[in-house]
Amino acid sequence: MKEDRYVAYVGTYTHENSVGIHIYDVDVPNGTMRERKVVPINNPSDLIVSKNRQFLYSIADEGVEAFRILPDGDLEPINKKWIGGMRGCYVEVDDANRYLFVGGHHDGRVTMMHLNEDGSVGEIADGVFHIGMGRSIAQRNFIPHVDCVKLTPDEKFLCAVDNGLDQVKVYRIDYERGKLEVIDIIRGQLESAPRMIRFSKSGKYAYILYELLNTVEVYRYDVIRDEPVFEKIQSVSTTLGSYDDLCAASGMEVSPSGKYLFCSNAGVNSVICYKIDEITGLLECAFSSKVNSDYPKVMAVFPDERHYMTLNNNSNDIYFYQIHFDEKYSLQKGPAVQVDKPNCIYIMKLNQD
Repeated sequence: MKEDRYVAYVGTYTHENSVGIHIYDVDVPNGTMRERKVVPINNPSDLIVSKNRQFLYSIADEGVEAFRILPDGDLEPINKKWIGGMRGCYVEVDDANRYLFVGGHHDGRVTMMHLNEDGSVGEIADGVFHIGMGRSIAQRNFIPHVDCVKLTPDEKFLCAVDNGLDQVKVYRIDYERGKLEVIDIIRGQLESAPRMIRFSKSGKYAYILYELLNTVEVYRYDVIRDEPVFEKIQSVSTTLGSYDDLCAASGMEVSPSGKYLFCSNAGVNSVICYKIDEITGLLECAFSSKVNSDYPKVMAVFPDERHYMTLNNNSNDIYFYQIHFDEKYSLQKGPAVQVDKPNCIYIMKLNQD
C-alpha cells in the first residue's frame, strides 16, 4: 500500500531574516520535518489550502496572494489582490472555492473576495468594518481587532472573532450576491479577548479560545429556522487554574480525528490537550506539559496524533513533541527546526485517498 506523503507550509513574518513561506517534508512516523525550500512573499502571517488541494491562499502585505500547488507540493504564484483595507491576519476559504474570507487585526475589517475557476483571487465582493469600543486594559486592544474568520461546518455562516470587542460576530453568507449580513453576536466576558474559534468534527460543537481569560468555552451549535444558535455548555482553563496572570492563551486546534483539542499558552510556555466527548462535545483534560520554547504562538498536531509541534515566535524555532497519553504527558522529540518568526502552519497530504 502506498505510504501517505505530507508537506507543511509555514508562514512567517519577513521583517527580519525570513523571506516567505517555508515548505517542509513531513516525517509523520518520527514526528519531524525537513525544510525543502522557501517561497518569497511579504509577511505571510496566515495561509489556507483549498479543499481540493489545488490552491494555497496567503496573507501578504499587498493583500492576499494565490498559489497553485504542484504535484510535489511546491508552490507556483498565480496572482495578488488588494483587500480594500489594511493588511489582513487570517484567511478562510469555502469548500467549493467560491470565496476567500479575510480577517483584519489592524483595521477590524472582514473582507469577502471572489475566487476564479483558475484559483486566482478576483475582486472584492463585500467588506465590513467592525465598530465599537471594547476593553481598555491595553491601549492597542480597545478597538476592533478581527483575529480569526471561520466558516461554520455547514458553511451557511462566517464567525468573525474580534479580540478587541470581546465578541464573535456571526455573519450570514449570501453566496449568490456575494454579501455578508451580521445575524448574531456571541458576547464574551469584558476583557476576555477571544482569539480563535474551532468546530468539532461532527459540526455540532464550537470551541472559542480566550486569550486573557486563558479559557476555552464550549458551545452547542445548531441551525433552527435558518438561524444560527450557539448555546454555551462548558468553560475550561488552559492552565489548570495556575499562573493565569503570566499566561496568554495563544493557539488552538482540533486533532485530525476530532478526538482531541489542543491549546498552547504563551508566557508559561505550555500545551494542554483535552479529550473531546464525541456525544456531548464536552472537554476533559488528557494531559498538560511544559514546552521548551519561547512564546508558542500556534501549534499543529501530526496526522498520526502521536506527535505535535509548537511554532515559537520569540525563540524563532519549531519544536516537536511525542505524546504519551497513558502517562498523561508529552516529551520533546529530536532537535528544533530554526525558522524566523513562524506564525502559521498548514499540513497537507500530497497523495489522495
